Amino acid sequence: MLKRFGKRRRRQRSHEIAPDEILIDSSNLPHYDTDQFEGRLDKPIKRGSLYAVVGIFAFIAIVFFVQAADLEIVHGADYRAKSENNLLRPVPLFAGRGVIYDRNGIPLAWNAPAGSTAAGLPADSSTTTGTTSLSGLSLSDDGSQSDSSNADVPRREYATSTGLAHVLGYVQYPSKDANGFYYQDDFTGVAGAEKYFDKQLTGTPGSRLVEVDAHGRAISENVVQPPIPGQNVTLSIDSRVQSELYQSLRDIATRVGFSGGAGVIVDVHTGEIIALTSYPEYSSQIMSDRTDAAAVRSLLTDPSLPFLNRAVDGLYTPGSIVKPYMALGVLNEHVIDPDKIIHTTGQIEIPNPYNPSQSTIFRDWKNLGDLDLRHAIAMSSDAYFYTVGGGYKDQKGLGIANIDKYLGMFGFGTTTLDGQDSVLYDKTGTVPSPAWKMKTFGESWYLGDTYHTAIGQYGFQVTPMQIVRAMAAVANEGTILTPTLLKGQPPHVETVVNIPKQYFDIVHQGMRLGVQIGTSVALNVPYAEFAGKSGTAELGVSKANVNSWITGFWPYNDPKYAFAVTLEHGSVHNLIGAAAAMRQTIDWMDKNTPEYFAN
Repeated sequence: MLKRFGKRRRRQRSHEIAPDEILIDSSNLPHYDTDQFEGRLDKPIKRGSLYAVVGIFAFIAIVFFVQAADLEIVHGADYRAKSENNLLRPVPLFAGRGVIYDRNGIPLAWNAPAGSTAAGLPADSSTTTGTTSLSGLSLSDDGSQSDSSNADVPRREYATSTGLAHVLGYVQYPSKDANGFYYQDDFTGVAGAEKYFDKQLTGTPGSRLVEVDAHGRAISENVVQPPIPGQNVTLSIDSRVQSELYQSLRDIATRVGFSGGAGVIVDVHTGEIIALTSYPEYSSQIMSDRTDAAAVRSLLTDPSLPFLNRAVDGLYTPGSIVKPYMALGVLNEHVIDPDKIIHTTGQIEIPNPYNPSQSTIFRDWKNLGDLDLRHAIAMSSDAYFYTVGGGYKDQKGLGIANIDKYLGMFGFGTTTLDGQDSVLYDKTGTVPSPAWKMKTFGESWYLGDTYHTAIGQYGFQVTPMQIVRAMAAVANEGTILTPTLLKGQPPHVETVVNIPKQYFDIVHQGMRLGVQIGTSVALNVPYAEFAGKSGTAELGVSKANVNSWITGFWPYNDPKYAFAVTLEHGSVHNLIGAAAAMRQTIDWMDKNTPEYFAN
């Protein structure tokens, strides 16, 4: 029974399924939830649809491949260059260079806004820091900065007063390469104060990043580091006095035919230079801008040498302006009593070393008769200083060794006496000596050489700066100061000449006599008491040309300022020279800067 029932159950499980058990019809359809896909049959995707999808993806891949090939192979190098050069560009922010003022606060060199051609006077160095807005960025079509534009570089402006170029100098602007990148990202002082005080004047450049697109168009910018302006510098120069001194030199030189000249005025107690000018001069503005090629070329090729700073680097035969130093040596070595009279006849004669039967004649510029030391200085007697310099008959002389000694004590033939590096000394000059003559000419020294050296001739060469430094020491009775172009600096004493005050007094008296009755009478003015010493240095074998000198100090009783002025290479027949240029200057100062003559 049980077996029969089990067989029946197995037979029921293996029976064929009827169609009505699996097919959906209208009677059972409502019982399915179609949102859950009940009552739906799955159908296979058609083969054509698969081919269509594959074709679409294949087309897209081909397009991407072609575009990639165009970017990488055809134009790859171009796009790579643009990507490297024109995405983020570092651009320097130029720091404002320090402003240069004269001793009265008058701006002499300052910064104009970037890209400008003219500017007003600044208040301080922060007036222009060199920052540039995005709209001011000069970019060419390929994204590089244009070589013809320095729109983001501040322009250096200079005062238009004459006579300042050699003191101020000029600058070289930041430089960029052909791709517009700056390889020199700051100004460089080339000459004058711009060079001397370059470290103080130079600021610290900043930087910014400029984002540009593939076409080189600036999109945005971001300041990475702001610039720090340079320090201002106040010079000891009085630009008013300096300009007038230059104009006086130029006027006399052009009127009577000197080829150039220089002048220096210095405070005898501080060493501060009130005026330092050289004629002719260049233009600081033209040399800094360098936009006028013809003007720059004209200056560089000018035979009058406008770039030579004659006050500092010009070497000149001094002539009679060395006689005050000779007198100090004579007095200190007790060669002669200052009141002793020497009878001069306009010349002295000594036996010719090559032919003793003949005499060599050394002439004076004039027969000045009987002279003591004070009047010999005042009248600039050559015969007197031949005698006390080299000795003559029964009068002993100082001798060439002592001449060299005392001239060296006052700084001739040297730069600075204590070895310091001064911005105002480049040339040492020459004081003739037996060793110098042997080295230069291979010849022995003769008495006549001593005579010529005693009056500032022969191979003697000095700079106007050396003369004014030495004259300041004569005025202040022996303290040699280092001249400075900075206002308010503590005086730097190089050395103190060990000569008694009474000997300086005698030389002062002789120089005052020279203004009252002697060769420096052009400086005899009613508004101040000057002490002076003129000089006319003969040039060449023919002696047809001369250098004209005037040097001295004021006021006589309480010296405050020393000066040295020279005009170079004029006719020996000129009756007008350096003294006239100095007279024009002090007459102008009396009316326009009377503080220099106040008690």
